[in-house]
Amino acid sequence: MVSWSGHVLPVVATIAMWFLATGLIAWLDHCERATFPRSLVLAGAGGVAGLVIVAWSMQSATIGGVYWAFAGAILIWAWHEIGFLTGAITGPRREACPEGAGGWERFSHASAAMAWHEIALALTALLLLSLTWNAPNQVAAMVFLLLTVLRLSTKLAIFAGVPNMSTDMLPPHLGYLKSYFGPPRFTAMLAGGIAFSIALAAWIGITAMGAPAGSADAAGASLLFALAALGALEHIFLALPLRDGALWGWALPDRRRNLPES
Repeated sequence: MVSWSGHVLPVVATIAMWFLATGLIAWLDHCERATFPRSLVLAGAGGVAGLVIVAWSMQSATIGGVYWAFAGAILIWAWHEIGFLTGAITGPRREACPEGAGGWERFSHASAAMAWHEIALALTALLLLSLTWNAPNQVAAMVFLLLTVLRLSTKLAIFAGVPNMSTDMLPPHLGYLKSYFGPPRFTAMLAGGIAFSIALAAWIGITAMGAPAGSADAAGASLLFALAALGALEHIFLALPLRDGALWGWALPDRRRNLPES
């Protein structure tokens, strides 16, 4: 049975946090580059606070503990996102893909452009998994791992090529990353990503519905379901002529300021 506290409220809370947090990150990463050091310090403080919250909440298998764990994981994720989008943590390669590069050469260049970020995400996921391994509340680790897997699936689809690649959210100083995007086409990688994300969201949703109504288990699974559903929606946006960046137009500064590319 669907309950407000166990199913509906977690989904509403996840969508609200996703919308506001994404908008805030977009705003910070499209500000003047002189503001980036301050943004990184604030994001770092938020990330450390998130880790403290995770360590504190992992022993609380209550609905409140689930929400705190979720918030902690989102703070840590936001730290990584701001680090990447400001250009502080990307990869050893910070230039466009050479013209004519293809196959393994293109993949290796693309990997080098993102390597440090991907390694940081993987190490953080391992840290959270090891920290909460035997804890009553493992929501934080599951949230971060889910976001990491969905983001990797999206990146692979974009590398292979997608029909609709909206670059509204990509800051000008990371414009060189566009050279690693595949041609505008519907690929098997995107089809697999859509199928995988929808199946994952459905499985988590079934788990949430099977948990006792109003329980912490139901709330935790519902939070994860909402994230997985949003991840599936992100994959679908790549296949449809829709500009998902338009959702955060209120957070993006006027592009006519012509910020420097590097």
